[in-house]
Amino acid sequence: MFPNSINTKLPVFIGVSVILFSNSLSNAQENRKKRPSPPSIQWVNQPKPSQVNLPPNSRHLRFQSNLVKQEIGFCIYLPPNYSVSQKRYPVIYTLHGNGGNEFTCLDSIALLHQGIESGKWPEMIMVLPNGGKSTFYKNSADGKFPIESIFIDELIPFIDANYRTIAKREGRCIEGFSMGGRGATRLAMKHPHLFCSLFCQAGNVPRLLETFDAATHAERKTMLLGEQRENWEAEDVYAITQKNTDTIKKNVRIKIACGTADTGHLETVRDFHQHLIQLGIDHTYLEIEQLGHKRTKMMSAFKSTWFDYHVDSLQQARQTTQR
Repeated sequence: MFPNSINTKLPVFIGVSVILFSNSLSNAQENRKKRPSPPSIQWVNQPKPSQVNLPPNSRHLRFQSNLVKQEIGFCIYLPPNYSVSQKRYPVIYTLHGNGGNEFTCLDSIALLHQGIESGKWPEMIMVLPNGGKSTFYKNSADGKFPIESIFIDELIPFIDANYRTIAKREGRCIEGFSMGGRGATRLAMKHPHLFCSLFCQAGNVPRLLETFDAATHAERKTMLLGEQRENWEAEDVYAITQKNTDTIKKNVRIKIACGTADTGHLETVRDFHQHLIQLGIDHTYLEIEQLGHKRTKMMSAFKSTWFDYHVDSLQQARQTTQR
């Protein structure tokens, strides 16, 4: 359905793979001004009835966080031959959207497993972290929700220490939908030494200082980054990307996809796409005609190639290190 509606008669930018679809944005400005709910998290979740039967080779586990003195839940998928081999495997970290938890993206595990079983994709590990609600995978100013530090400084080292991973950039991918795509984008741009591949799936990429300036003092008190402008400046992905441009160019392949009917996210996605062009950062960019903010529909439309980009990124990163 969606793949057949590609329009290639629009400009192609040097060094950037661009596939664009046309549509208008009617409510983008209003959606951009909406305030997110305050951050919150349940550190370990229970599956919904539809999630009780995990995909094959998957487990719901916990790790101990020293940062919050809590056990935190996560789901992990190990490929079919993991238990009978001594190989090390690349890892895809899949970040859920706002309101989700470590069970939200089990369909990503199921799709990856099907592709591995059919021989479409090589064997890989997948990890589903718990990022809470409205945290955007940042550290909160009040210290209650150090989600970025938990992910970067605790979960990734825990996975590398307890499973046979390729524990370096050329064996690590990150992706996510909505809040997860926004978080994955900022984390990959901020820590380009950790990841070789980023897939942002309809993750809005706002300019944080616009939100700060539009908010009242009272509103800022309830927001993730708090009242101090410097907190917002330090976490602005546009500034982070510009600062790390050279390392990003060397280390991270970037893919961004969003639906043309996703009026709450497409405007900032386009803005970030243009930012990457201006910085000369190679990336693949897709707009999907008439698709709203629907993760399962996006996956279904591209299920036969959903993990191809990560696989190509892993291969290219490995070849680069072997030179």
